[in-house]
Amino acid sequence: MKSGKAVGPDNIPVEVWKCLGEAAVEFLTSLFNRVLESERMPEEWRRSVLVPIFKNKGDVQSCSNYRGIKLMSHTMKLWERVVEARLRKVVEICEQQYGLIPRKSTTDAIFALRILMEKYRDGQRELHCVFVDLEKAYDRVPREELWYCMRKSGVAEKYVRVVQDMYERSRTVVRCAVGQTEEFNVEVEVGLHQGSALSPFLFAIVMDQLSEEVRQESPWTMMFADDIVICSESREQVEENLERWRFALERRGMKVSRSKTEYMCVNEREGSGTVRLQGEEVKKVQEFKYLGSPVQSNGECGKEVKKRVQAGWNGWRKVWGVLCDRKISARIKGKVYRTVVRAAMLYGLETVSLRKRQESELEVAELKMLRFSCFLFQKKVPISWLFILKLPLGKTDLAFYPGFIPTKHSWDSLQIHQDPDQDKVLTEIE
Repeated sequence: MKSGKAVGPDNIPVEVWKCLGEAAVEFLTSLFNRVLESERMPEEWRRSVLVPIFKNKGDVQSCSNYRGIKLMSHTMKLWERVVEARLRKVVEICEQQYGLIPRKSTTDAIFALRILMEKYRDGQRELHCVFVDLEKAYDRVPREELWYCMRKSGVAEKYVRVVQDMYERSRTVVRCAVGQTEEFNVEVEVGLHQGSALSPFLFAIVMDQLSEEVRQESPWTMMFADDIVICSESREQVEENLERWRFALERRGMKVSRSKTEYMCVNEREGSGTVRLQGEEVKKVQEFKYLGSPVQSNGECGKEVKKRVQAGWNGWRKVWGVLCDRKISARIKGKVYRTVVRAAMLYGLETVSLRKRQESELEVAELKMLRFSCFLFQKKVPISWLFILKLPLGKTDLAFYPGFIPTKHSWDSLQIHQDPDQDKVLTEIE
């Protein structure tokens, strides 16, 4: 568990246990064994602080635009991680789930979708994609459905009772800018704890069971937690699949958002129409922000490159005091630059097919940052500097300044993180 997290009502941060070392391990082992044996956790762990966080979109005066985060005891979170590790040993999540699973990330899902769309553009064939949004997915999970899904996934009854105990007799206070309320009992039969270390995996178990009868092979169906994308070669088929997903989810307590679910068509022909969900037209778009990455129906990735350039500049501004300090050696500047700035610019670019123009945009932005760092502001740069600065960054490394250690990354040497799922994606769409 990382340090620096907001503490719960007991005001005991995880740093306390880290400082105690072996003594903490012995104490927590004894405590957790007693909790597991009795299937009852301490009453203090049932208390929490609920903090509403604005989603940065919509009306600030609307309660629906806030997400409630529960600040819970760090000791309880350690217990949740122990339970999660036990559950992961017995529960196998489907391959279509790219979130909350070790060795999988947003990059894998974005890559799979981009390569699928690229293959269909190259073949001049239509590809229909529906991006399904679930309304308040975590808050709508029925507790009885959660227990049922855990049992069906093979979780031992003892651990089902342990998780059930975590959701019983909960008490909380609401904290906001003007103060906090009195403590009150939380008596609800739906929803997972926001801010809990165990909730993401419990949600993955629920989604795995709810989608068992309707999901298709990857990449035709991909999930990242509650973000779902459904792909098909025909509009009628994707509409039928969407209705099957809606029925499977809504009959078990979830709800598909009619306003935020969107439809995109690659290589669209005239008069291809749109997709309907229970008689309502699904919003048709030419661009969708999938897992934070702009995906465009025409295959362009210029917006993603501009986003990466902006991220690089944001990182540069955070450490400009170091990069522009004449007293700091070039070697230290190089390490800071590669760690903060270049890492931000490279993040996720392995999913993008860069064109010469976009490589040039990245090169220009990077050279500007490096010139600032080396104080090369004059119009007439010495020939030696001019030669080094004009080295094409796509083919060489950042050896533009004595002391800057070359890094193994370059724009055209980005390697896709290969795993069996990505190999399968390439095979599926040949």
